[in-house]
Amino acid sequence: MIQKTIQTLDLRGIQPTRAELLHLIPRPVVDIAVASQAAEKLIAEVRAEGETALKRHAAAFDRVSDVEVRVDPAEITAAVATLDPDVRAALEASIERVRTASEAQLHAPVATTLGPGAHVHQRWVPVGRVGLYVPGGKAALSSSVVMNVVPAQVAGVQSIALVSPAQSEFGGRVHPTILGAAGLLGIDEVYVMGGASAIGALAYGVTSLGLEPVDVVTGPGNIYVAAAKRLVRGVVGIDSEAGTTEILVIADETANPRYVAADLISQAEHDEAAAALLVTDSAELAERVVQELDVLAAATPNSARVIEALGGQQSAIVLVDDLGAAARFSNVYAPEHLEIQTANNTAVLATITSAGAIFVGAHSPVSLGDYLAGSNHVLPTGGQARFSSGLGAYTFLRPQQVIDYDRAALEQVAAEVVALSGAEAMPAHGAAVTVRFS
Repeated sequence: MIQKTIQTLDLRGIQPTRAELLHLIPRPVVDIAVASQAAEKLIAEVRAEGETALKRHAAAFDRVSDVEVRVDPAEITAAVATLDPDVRAALEASIERVRTASEAQLHAPVATTLGPGAHVHQRWVPVGRVGLYVPGGKAALSSSVVMNVVPAQVAGVQSIALVSPAQSEFGGRVHPTILGAAGLLGIDEVYVMGGASAIGALAYGVTSLGLEPVDVVTGPGNIYVAAAKRLVRGVVGIDSEAGTTEILVIADETANPRYVAADLISQAEHDEAAAALLVTDSAELAERVVQELDVLAAATPNSARVIEALGGQQSAIVLVDDLGAAARFSNVYAPEHLEIQTANNTAVLATITSAGAIFVGAHSPVSLGDYLAGSNHVLPTGGQARFSSGLGAYTFLRPQQVIDYDRAALEQVAAEVVALSGAEAMPAHGAAVTVRFS
């Protein structure tokens, strides 16, 4: 039996408003605002001290000393050569699938003609340089190398820097599988740094390392990484505050309770603060899932972490009256990962508006998306799926409008420009048009 039982939130028989649901939904104990104080201090130290601060932070948080912060490209080449053949084959398959799906996100230039000689062109231009964060704390996520790098390359980004925390078991270096994945993708600018410090270094640069500031920072991480991304937003662009992982499963009586439990556990093993929720209109399914959680959580190698996550206030079994209520709950929660396992998945999917990625049916588990689905696993957490999206080629592209009018086309609208500029008490705007016809 698991030592901490997942809580049950019974919403049957009530019709909570959206505001009430926002109050009721379970969230992690740690708030990003609290982590921001620590992250702000670390970023300030990196800005002031550069490489010295990064080495001190590695010693304090990663338990390694005298880190060589910039990775020698020869080490990356060696890491590719020593990749386990099965792991290499899996990474190459993932790269191919993510590249294919990312290419589908590209936009073709569009020209709009508003009249003879009056044209507005829409084009999408890649940012010049990006910094990609790859977690390496509780798990060295080589798959995140693929998820960060491939869409940036597909978008046409020319300069890519990758950062990942030092690993004490590998002598203060980046995890070799992460380096190998970077090498497979042709990335040769890699730095040994993690947490808020790494985000600050990417945003502001570190002269002694030859690390130039980037335009966009992306990648998942813990609460401190998410806080740091919030702090540097505006100095650089970010994908989203992709923090500790979440899974929400909408299921009815037709769902397989072992599948549901296994999927909840697959995300709970990320972190003790990971959120795992089942929302169901079937009390019988809920009971059976709890029984399966007891068995499977105790048997998994990361059982201690899983048990802590399932027993935390951020995880729950949520009982609702019907699947419509389940969808309303999910849309307010806005999960990073949403699974739908019901008798009519299409109908439920039609009611969903807010989720980072949606996995439909019994054979589309979240772990498929983590590695080989072709979708991206860098997704918004903490309810941010209500207003932001997962990582994609579009993250690294800026839409630009190009206006191209000839003399006749401008003359056609000159009077309207003058009228509006006068109404706004901005006569020089109108004059900039009429001067061309005087």
